[in-house]
Amino acid sequence: MATVREEIPAAGAGKLLRFWKTFGPGLLWAAAAIGVSHLVQSTRAGGEGGFSLVWIVLVALAVKYPFFEYGPRYAAATGESLVEGYYRLGRWAVWVYLTITLATGVVIQSAVVLFTAFVFAHVLGVDWSMAVMGGLVLSACALLLWFGRFRALDGTIKIVLLVLAICTLVAAVATLPRVPEAEIAPWPFAEGSDAIRFAFILALVGWMPSAIDISVWSSLWTLAKDRASGIRASVGEALLDFRIGYIGTSLIALAFLTLGATVMHASGESFSPEGAAFSLQLVDLYAETLGGWSRPVILVAVLTTMFSTSLTVMDGFPRAIARSVRTLLEGVDEEPKEEREIRGYWISLVGLAFLTFLVFVYFVGNLTTMVDFATIVSFLTAPILGYLNLRAVTANHVPGRFQPGSRMRAFSWVGLFLMSAIALVFIVSLLL
Repeated sequence: MATVREEIPAAGAGKLLRFWKTFGPGLLWAAAAIGVSHLVQSTRAGGEGGFSLVWIVLVALAVKYPFFEYGPRYAAATGESLVEGYYRLGRWAVWVYLTITLATGVVIQSAVVLFTAFVFAHVLGVDWSMAVMGGLVLSACALLLWFGRFRALDGTIKIVLLVLAICTLVAAVATLPRVPEAEIAPWPFAEGSDAIRFAFILALVGWMPSAIDISVWSSLWTLAKDRASGIRASVGEALLDFRIGYIGTSLIALAFLTLGATVMHASGESFSPEGAAFSLQLVDLYAETLGGWSRPVILVAVLTTMFSTSLTVMDGFPRAIARSVRTLLEGVDEEPKEEREIRGYWISLVGLAFLTFLVFVYFVGNLTTMVDFATIVSFLTAPILGYLNLRAVTANHVPGRFQPGSRMRAFSWVGLFLMSAIALVFIVSLLL
């Protein structure tokens, strides 16, 4: 393991070089967040409501920001992950997080990898079963992580996200001349044929930009980057890194919404409710509307979106499970047994991959139902995990100068109230 060394922040070019060495965890978080929520949900938001749902996307991005930021903030301030932060609140907090992770991990990974496999099969022009294509995607990601470890993950995601950003933004800019033609739906909650389904709005809010639990992944990636680079990022560097990723994630969400509003909204076509099929219909629609040149651009955007998500999901879940189990077994005061965590990581990765493959073979027809279950779990537990993140980052063992300020804390409480209210509305909507 590389020794992490503390360094006095440099000035000028040296400061920039140092930041580049610590740069990356924010992009990994962005890659995990940019997936179905952006490609499907954001595009559907534009397709169903034109630009009338922009404010909902912006509010969701703003309200959830503090809880995602607390991951890298806590890691840089303490040298620990949020899992240890939860443990310091009580073992129950780690059990809550681990239970949520185990309840949703296989289902979310199955959905993401299946989506990716479907798109790759289309691009390659093969008619193989989804079990075979899904197995190939799983194997490719696992081999990349095995041979390259964190450095390969970090380097690959930087390249993939660069391609994704360029293709998505180019496509969105190409549709800007059509903005004046894009109709804006009435108030989303209005009654009538033009009303946007309330359930869709709830889902859009719940998964924009992602589920709160990946804030733990962000803290773990921050520590992993420290070990890989041999430099412990300062709190300022970690926050700047994360904010770059968050701003990029937000821009890509708005770009996909713009694509939906300017091209899909006016098409009048009926789109598949299945995400993978929807994405290919989208590619065809852009090619028909903007010209053949746009097909490869949009297709590459779809491919890079889903591959980056698959790769980070396959790393994030095992990393979080292994750290949670190690922390529950060892606590936070003993010298950590990293060999145990590394072994736990690979056992978790292989185990999740195997269960995902079984889903492809035996339960792929029920995947939509399972995804709905995982979505509801993540949606309803968001206020709980958000509260744990706030408690962890404001605990006594976190140096006061690194804790969020009074305005950020107040905004966090506003966010917790709104997420709790939305979760309550969701529960009531299920009962009515």
